[in-house]
Amino acid sequence: MKIRMILWMLVLLSSPATAFQFAWGEYAARRTRLMERIPDGMAVIQGATSRTDYYPFFQNNDFMYLCGLEIPDAVLVIDGKNRETTIFFTITEKMARSEGVPLEQVTKTVEVTQLERKLPLEQLGSFLAAKVGEGAVLYTMFQPEELMRECSLEKMNYLRRTQVEHEWDGRLTREQQFIGHLRSRFPNTEIKDCSGLIWDLRVIKTPAEIELLRKAAAIAVDAHKSMMKATRVGMPEYELAAVFEFENKRKGAQDLAYYTIICSAENHPYLHYHKYDRILKDGDFLVIDGGPDLHYYDIDITVSYPVNGKFTPRQREIYEACNAMHEACMKVYRPGLTQAQLVPEVMEVLREWGHDTSLPIWKSFRANFGHYVGMAVHDVGSSPKVLETGMVIANEPLAVFAEENLGVRVEDTILITETGCENLTAGLPRTVAEIESFLARR
Repeated sequence: MKIRMILWMLVLLSSPATAFQFAWGEYAARRTRLMERIPDGMAVIQGATSRTDYYPFFQNNDFMYLCGLEIPDAVLVIDGKNRETTIFFTITEKMARSEGVPLEQVTKTVEVTQLERKLPLEQLGSFLAAKVGEGAVLYTMFQPEELMRECSLEKMNYLRRTQVEHEWDGRLTREQQFIGHLRSRFPNTEIKDCSGLIWDLRVIKTPAEIELLRKAAAIAVDAHKSMMKATRVGMPEYELAAVFEFENKRKGAQDLAYYTIICSAENHPYLHYHKYDRILKDGDFLVIDGGPDLHYYDIDITVSYPVNGKFTPRQREIYEACNAMHEACMKVYRPGLTQAQLVPEVMEVLREWGHDTSLPIWKSFRANFGHYVGMAVHDVGSSPKVLETGMVIANEPLAVFAEENLGVRVEDTILITETGCENLTAGLPRTVAEIESFLARR
């Protein structure tokens, strides 16, 4: 018993100091890699601001990626010239406790986080002025911060359309305002965008990130299975969405990665439909796309299946084609593969499996790399042009047959490995036989 207790204490002592799965050294290594890219200056990264509503505070993804702290209204300065990081914030212990921030992160920041310095936010201006006086270039984010359930590039397009370039608005983004303040205070200093520098780091996942994604994937798979088991003719779509959210949060997810998409009947053409305004009918075919956010890391899965548990001949035809495309993509995914190489290789695999790829059905589906998945469901970096080890992507062949009130999508979250790929979200019933057998046991 004494030996067991000693071993347990060693586990506790070696566990990450942060509540977000990673040891502090993981964040320090990320900052070091960023420093290597900005040897002429320093990056000034704003954290998320305090909330004005009754939703929990979540840090923005880039700030979280670099330090792992959920302290609101903080600023991180990563100095590439002097190889050190300073965090600026002003928060009382009472406010920290109210926001759920561990007190040691506020009172013993330097001792526990491997950050070199902590200063009050009120000293940020004088600190930057001193650094600029030494000739430092200032780097900061030009792209919008990415909060929970947000995707930065999509957010920029939205803000440009509804705010920045809107005739009756014209407000700048938070980042544009900050750039303006920096240029006003330091008119002779070069201001550079570090969005791409940080995003390039985020694209390639570390072993620690991959392990966390595996945990999130296990939650996602179980939640999808529970939702499939709960599906019934006569059930409201909102009830199915509630089951899915409950199962994810019951197993430890802090939130959903995005609203759960439920497409059925006339709503199949709307690929992100989430109104939940139908009652499921006998003969309906469902496309449900959903995933959890676990400690700021997301999973993306889509399942397609008949509400009553039995595929019609047409549902079987489109589903088997979609699933075959999905499996063929995973057969050829590997480091160094380009999009131009992917399509002919996938079609060759399908022919080897006995499919007649000249049939019209194959023109309905597309073989591609999907999108990155990570701290956002449509993670930074847009879409890969060449696969690399450590990338995590969504494999998501789909098709919509609007005139038939029918659609299909099969999606998994895929890790590119040194020798090929790993389906992080394996374990779902995917063949027609597996799905019908699984649903028959409801």
